[in-house]
Amino acid sequence: MKKAKRIAIAAAGLFVFGVTSALAAPYQKAQSDGTYAAGNVRTDAEEEAAETAAVLRRGSTGGEVKEVQRRLKKWGYYSGSVDGIFGSGTRAAVIAFQKKNGLTADGVVGKATYKALGMTASYNVLAGTQSSSYTSSDLYLLAKTIYAEGRGEPYAGQVAIGAVILNRVKSSSFPNTISGVVYQKGAFTAVADGQINLFPDSTAMSAAQDAINGWDPTGGAIYYYNPAIATSAWIFSRPTVTVIGKHVFAI
Repeated sequence: MKKAKRIAIAAAGLFVFGVTSALAAPYQKAQSDGTYAAGNVRTDAEEEAAETAAVLRRGSTGGEVKEVQRRLKKWGYYSGSVDGIFGSGTRAAVIAFQKKNGLTADGVVGKATYKALGMTASYNVLAGTQSSSYTSSDLYLLAKTIYAEGRGEPYAGQVAIGAVILNRVKSSSFPNTISGVVYQKGAFTAVADGQINLFPDSTAMSAAQDAINGWDPTGGAIYYYNPAIATSAWIFSRPTVTVIGKHVFAI
């Protein structure tokens, strides 16, 4: 009797799991790394719920809040700790930023404020309108690397540096995260000489976002170098894909 009851309970559990999985299936698709990204079929209520979840307000915590604080601090709106806690100081800074940029000054970081902060890619990921596993912290590190390695280069050349980093993330020959690629030993001069710690400008931020959004001016390159200063004989042996500004992009 007990055995029969256990079998019945197990069967019921499998049924519930099957039903809930079937219901969830139209709205999610598995990515190769085991994470899930939003699919194309969502009701208006689900769209609204996702957008609401993406909003940052007093009481919110986490990496996205920290990124907002970091940007507001850099631009002179915020003087508190970059701690990822959305408190009264962060709210006041958001309001000041919103007023300066002609936005509704409600102290809430919604779609328009994300855009003004240069964090549209982050909002799209959080709201489920863009399939990406990159966070705003990834975006910021990518921008820092672009600025440190390529400031002064043509805009396409700056996007290209970001694309090379993302191409490495996708390659089995390199670490599978942006931070892993950037901080891989000996990979980037800017890390070795400390320029990685410089604040990126708005051009580098835009270039990073364009790279994350899929623009790859290199056509798949995983290396780049400046032939005027490169000293490695090996890098000159790599097949050239394109040249943008002072950089040769190669595979």
